[in-house]
Amino acid sequence: MTLPTSETHDYDAREFVLGAPVAPRLAVSSSPVLLLERVPVASPNVDLRTLVYLDSLQPQLASFLATVAKGYLPIEEQAALFVEVQPGISIQRITDVALKGANVTPGMMIVERAFGMLEVHADDPGDTHAAGDAILNYLGMTEEDRLTPRVVTSEIITGTDAYQTMLINRMRHGDALLKGQALYIMETHPAGYAVLAANEAEKASPIRLLEVVTFGAFGRLYLGGGDDEIKEAAHAAEQCLKNITGRPNDAPVNVQ
Repeated sequence: MTLPTSETHDYDAREFVLGAPVAPRLAVSSSPVLLLERVPVASPNVDLRTLVYLDSLQPQLASFLATVAKGYLPIEEQAALFVEVQPGISIQRITDVALKGANVTPGMMIVERAFGMLEVHADDPGDTHAAGDAILNYLGMTEEDRLTPRVVTSEIITGTDAYQTMLINRMRHGDALLKGQALYIMETHPAGYAVLAANEAEKASPIRLLEVVTFGAFGRLYLGGGDDEIKEAAHAAEQCLKNITGRPNDAPVNVQ
């Protein structure tokens, strides 16, 4: 069928695979068409919520991630990078950029409507930083464009009742909480920073890592152990988040 105009639009099919189509080119009969390679450019609507490096995955956290991850599993002492963006579908392109830009292995990629999260890891911390640099270059941002973490909830419950420990143990993917132990609960915004709090808490104190939620509107961390150990871990978890710099995080959470 002939279009009712003398001009026809021609798109390079590769550009639809790699990203959004560029402006149409005019196809002129009997004349060569110069195809220019499109450089991926991030949508201006992508919001960088979390970008955080873990220098060395602690044993419990590495084992926890291996329990819940759907990708290639990390092991302890590897370096890791967690990235969280909005809207969630943007994490697909960011995964593409990270894997092509650095020698890293993906462990988790979670795509929700509102938020998306990616974890990659490597033996060499330089490789995870190279992946982070590739992502920031693609987004046209720096680390200072990420949101600073906000602790929404921080609470210690001592002498937990046996029935409450049962309820918690039925939902956790890590270690078990025992009757009479202390329970530490933290909520973070954005969600991805909960993993940094978990890793630093484990470095600081011999606690039990019960659960970590690193995606969604808020992140959550559950720790168990003795009273003194939990106090020490809670201090380390909160302190490490205070050291993260970025843009202000005072606005209400948008989950659309």
